[in-house]
Amino acid sequence: MMTFGSYLLTGFAALLAVPTAVFLFEVLAASFLPKRERIFDAEPDPRGRVAVLVPAHNESVGLQPTLADLKSQLRSGDRLLVVADNCSDDTAVVATSMGAEVTVRNDPTKIGKGYALDWGLNHLAKDAPDSVIIMDADCRVEAGAIERLARVCKKLRRPVQALYLMTAPCESAINHQVAEFAWRLKNQVRPLGLRALGLPCQLMGTGMAFPWDIIRSAELASGFIVEDLKLGLDLAAVGHPPVFCPSAIVTSTFPTSAEGSATQRQRWEHGHIGLILSKAPSLLYSALRRGNSNLLALALDLLVPPLSLFGIILGATVGGAVVATLAGASPCALVISATCLLTVIATIILAWVKFGRDILPLGALASIGPYAAAKVRSYVAVLFGHRVSRWKRADRN
Repeated sequence: MMTFGSYLLTGFAALLAVPTAVFLFEVLAASFLPKRERIFDAEPDPRGRVAVLVPAHNESVGLQPTLADLKSQLRSGDRLLVVADNCSDDTAVVATSMGAEVTVRNDPTKIGKGYALDWGLNHLAKDAPDSVIIMDADCRVEAGAIERLARVCKKLRRPVQALYLMTAPCESAINHQVAEFAWRLKNQVRPLGLRALGLPCQLMGTGMAFPWDIIRSAELASGFIVEDLKLGLDLAAVGHPPVFCPSAIVTSTFPTSAEGSATQRQRWEHGHIGLILSKAPSLLYSALRRGNSNLLALALDLLVPPLSLFGIILGATVGGAVVATLAGASPCALVISATCLLTVIATIILAWVKFGRDILPLGALASIGPYAAAKVRSYVAVLFGHRVSRWKRADRN
């Protein structure tokens, strides 16, 4: 039994080396390889007609700034469509007052952003644009973002993902510095690394541009809580891998309430974990069988779990390996797991030095403890079956 347990623990530690290596190479590439940024602003060819699709569920409070940002960047012939999805407030009225085209969907049996997007695309199909850009209703869109997304989308005929960053709200009672750094690491540093390696990126839920024929053929009508991740993987599987466009910037703020932050964090992380468990093995097999390097890159990227969870798993594996080694088992599991843990720590430090010191100064590192403790409680809930399985709007009041 000790021999079998030793093999099992060593095999598990070896599996953890895969996401460790992926994480390391992404951060190294972002930190040291030349950037592959291509801007098509100066090229003479037109970008075509654009439709910006904004799914909105009870977003009347913060919708106006988003629509103002978008309207200022649209040309004659472009469309701005708001899907007022299962709203109990005056989202549709606010959107109409801002000059947006509005369609209302009411179906409480089908809750989720995917259903709203599918509804909006059906509405747009009556006068189909050349490309569709999806923006969340609580985002701010920096000047030039729509133009750059549309031009890159038309030029490459691929889905395009903007740089999507989360920032701490003013006068928030919650310290979001660690969360802001973790978000930057996931949504900026790692995609930059993939881009530097000539590889695609994951879709992030907002700031996404698609050629009309590609997005129209996608299966969107579902209540999957990380529909963006799934959509990017599905498109890569059929030859349309998303490309990262960091010069187009979209921002949003973390919820100010503890409940809102917890809801938002659980939705993202539980959905990511669920996707790893349900899709990663089949995606890896499919990518290897077809020789699809883009899908393989995204499947490997998907294997990197949320960093807090990754640290917990590595720490627990090291602890188990120490006990097993002291009991007379092979030290292989301890060597592999300890190497992985130290590699992940060193990689996070490198990312912080290169990209994170402005939002997480040295004096703020003490806040990592409470942040990690909150994550542990969330993962314990998942372990006991309390996993978020359907979309729920984060409270931003």
